[in-house]
Amino acid sequence: MENKKEMVVSAIENGTVIDHLPTESVYQVIRILGLERYTDEVLIGNHLNSGKLGRKGIIKIKNKHFNKEEISKIALVAPYASIIDIEDYKVASKFNAEIPDHVENFVRCANPKCITNAEVVPTRFDVVDKENLKLRCHYCEKFTTKETLKFSE
Repeated sequence: MENKKEMVVSAIENGTVIDHLPTESVYQVIRILGLERYTDEVLIGNHLNSGKLGRKGIIKIKNKHFNKEEISKIALVAPYASIIDIEDYKVASKFNAEIPDHVENFVRCANPKCITNAEVVPTRFDVVDKENLKLRCHYCEKFTTKETLKFSE
């Protein structure tokens, strides 16, 4: 007889599951979505076995559904994440996060001399390389990459 040990996590009635997160991105996703201040249930799993990634992270958020901008933030740091909307304990929709063609208002320009870092001007970027994450600033035309990516407060 095989002896299996597994932990069972309760299902959420309504909310969102963010699955297939790279393990190094889990806490960054929590930070950029402000989930450390969210007052309902948030379940965080990291370094879990995954057939797709080897190891993965997962975040379950009760009574929270994400808008387009929030999903774009997730995509920038975890481009292969699955977003699963739950309603009445059932999957209402499931899709993969996709890096948008344009990013506005929530990423800071890596160029300290850019007007967006000196004045109150909304940031605007064109995504020129989705594979390696490279954003070009609309104003100064400097590049922001995965290594220099910072989100606005």
